Amino acid sequence: MIMEVRKGIFAGDDPFVIARRWLDEATQTEVNDPNAIALSTVDADGLPNARMVLLKEIEDAAFVFYTNYTSAKAQELDHAGKAAFVMHWKSLRRQIRVRGVVSKEEGPQADAYYKSRSLKSRLGAWASDQSSPLASRASLVAEVAKVTAKKGPNPDRPPFWGGYRITPVEIEFWADGEYRLHDRFVWRRAEQNGDWSVTRLNP
Repeated sequence: MIMEVRKGIFAGDDPFVIARRWLDEATQTEVNDPNAIALSTVDADGLPNARMVLLKEIEDAAFVFYTNYTSAKAQELDHAGKAAFVMHWKSLRRQIRVRGVVSKEEGPQADAYYKSRSLKSRLGAWASDQSSPLASRASLVAEVAKVTAKKGPNPDRPPFWGGYRITPVEIEFWADGEYRLHDRFVWRRAEQNGDWSVTRLNP
């Protein structure tokens, strides 16, 4: 597959390879959280929702992040089965937009990522009833203390906490250009495992 190349940033036949390269470059230039994504979902009434989460892995065919399965975002993901996100790097003047189908990652891969987190983060996952009302910060701190005493220094991954995998049917790469003549390439496919078609878009 041949694509126009501007300074090599769009080079490649695999959108996941390009995405990983852009993220790797962003880790050298962004001040904070180069893997932050604005995740968009819809609720049961079709009302959109958005929030920032941290992307933890770009696989060969999907994007993976982790959360509490009882949270508002998880309930919306489970209901719709679809989601979208955007990654934006001000330092590079680039962004990636993704739309796709959602599935859970709650096996050994989720266990391994959970164990890689700091102990306080692992205990916090047990203590927080994410998205539900909270009486006070003191009550949350008390719950963390209670969980710490109960679970000890090596807690297992909570059954209500794990990953989500977004398998895209559309990925758009955008790079800033002078005079608003930006470069945009969109990769689309009709099915999750289908072949990609690539189109250059007007800015």
